[in-house]
Amino acid sequence: MKLTVKEKASYGLGAVGKDMVYMLSASYILYYYQDILGVSAIAMGVILMAARVFDAFNDPIMGVIVAKTRTKWGKFRPWLLIGTILNAFVLYFMFSAPPALDGAGLVAYAAITYILWGVTYTMMDIPFWSMIPAFTEGGKEREGLSTLGRSCAGAGSAIVTVITMKCVYALGAGDERNGFKWFALVIAILFIVFISITCLTIKEKSTVDVDSQSVGEMFKALVQNDQAMTVVIAIV
Repeated sequence: MKLTVKEKASYGLGAVGKDMVYMLSASYILYYYQDILGVSAIAMGVILMAARVFDAFNDPIMGVIVAKTRTKWGKFRPWLLIGTILNAFVLYFMFSAPPALDGAGLVAYAAITYILWGVTYTMMDIPFWSMIPAFTEGGKEREGLSTLGRSCAGAGSAIVTVITMKCVYALGAGDERNGFKWFALVIAILFIVFISITCLTIKEKSTVDVDSQSVGEMFKALVQNDQAMTVVIAIV
């Protein structure tokens, strides 16, 4: 049975929400902590580098966990919803640093919240894209949905890029620190609402059984693939 317009729209809406969150974090976390809160560029650089190194291990582990999940709601939607809710909460706290914190305490707060944000984003991002074969019928339909998802994700990123600073000034009445806190709350709520619509509308029509490799096997395969290693080195 082909996907309905409602199902396609709900998946696209989820993509809008997840990339609104991603773009807010990717584009404004440094500005928030360095320019507004005064954390040093060196400290933030170390935090971001540590988070990326951690992601190298976190992503394949989450992929294995999702592949081994079996519930009456499917293997993807439970993690998608749990990850979304957790990530939304962490996003809010990441942009709501307590005013009493400064120095080492503020750096620790930034490090903990940013790394937790990355963990929880992975928790929902991997099942979001991996679930496509579970509710589509064939290659052409899957390609079309993937394209729709990527396009909607781009729209979500663009929306945040355009409106963030205007909303921050408006919500904070000129106080950027307060403005970011309220704007992050708005984005977090929209994120939960959009992904909830996706989870409620789309049903996993088939159980996708795949052989899940161990994390060790994944890294072994990566090292043995010279082209993949070239890409990894280029990214680093």
